Amino acid sequence: MCDSCAPSTEMISAEEAEEFGGLSRRTLFAGLGLGLAIPAIGLVAGAPTASAASLMDGRWANPALGHFPQGGHFGASRPGGPHAGQDVTNSTGTGVYAAANGTVIRRAWGGGLPGRSGNGLVISHGHDQYTYYGHLNAYHVPLNAEVKSGQRIADMGATGNVTGPHLHFEVHSGGLGRITDPVAFMAKRGVDLGGGWPRIDPGSAGATVVVLQHLMRKHGHDLAVDGKYSSAAVAEVKRFQSAKGLEADGQVGPATWPKLVHTLRQGSKGDHVKGLQAALNKRSAGLAVDGDFGPTTTKAVRSYQSANRLVVDGEAGPITWRALLG
Repeated sequence: MCDSCAPSTEMISAEEAEEFGGLSRRTLFAGLGLGLAIPAIGLVAGAPTASAASLMDGRWANPALGHFPQGGHFGASRPGGPHAGQDVTNSTGTGVYAAANGTVIRRAWGGGLPGRSGNGLVISHGHDQYTYYGHLNAYHVPLNAEVKSGQRIADMGATGNVTGPHLHFEVHSGGLGRITDPVAFMAKRGVDLGGGWPRIDPGSAGATVVVLQHLMRKHGHDLAVDGKYSSAAVAEVKRFQSAKGLEADGQVGPATWPKLVHTLRQGSKGDHVKGLQAALNKRSAGLAVDGDFGPTTTKAVRSYQSANRLVVDGEAGPITWRALLG
């Protein structure tokens, strides 16, 4: 799918070399030409150390829905070196979303990174963490924009040297240029890259926790909606899991979410609708969280379904919920 997403030996400026973790040109070029020299370009298997609470914190989101094409995985052999990211394939125009809060620091051909092609964005998330989104069909945010996790930032496309439409997604952890396996990196943060229910652990915080709290309230658990997965909230989730015959471990993942969500349609009212509206807002819907599934919420559901190549019926069933929460 992605024929130009391996690092190359093209010349870069001194400013760019500095951005690539302060590596000298000699050191950088030593690793860019051959897959045998992976460590020299910072192509690493893991990410810098972080606390368990900061990893599974509910603040990260799936950048795009789709499937993994053959040969599009991180580290796959390419003529210019190992593949630097993970490809996610879907139709041109499929929504592309910010993986976490941050600032758009590059919006240019190849994201201004050597060896990449097509329209690209680079987002800085702070703490020396960056994500790159390549082969975009259209941009939805300007350079220097502040973006939120799950905000739509672009459309999937086939610009640059590719064989079909897809998102080329990279994670740079420990500095721009220190490339890590995006599938493993996102999994540690509760995100199943490409699609799947998220995972929320005790101590988490963020927009996905807000959705969880609304849904738990619908099931009769009197939780504050503050976006913090506190010990009190964990205890209530364990009660819920036990009542549903699930392992009462307090982790909200693929086994628990399907028991929490409801199939909703226009006319539905209640805390479960508030949860849906909060989930849609994570994906740039801008809804009032009022618990009323009216025409505006229906339009937002249909818009999200269309942008992500789901059945456009305006009904929030398990497939739409899973896509929204991922």
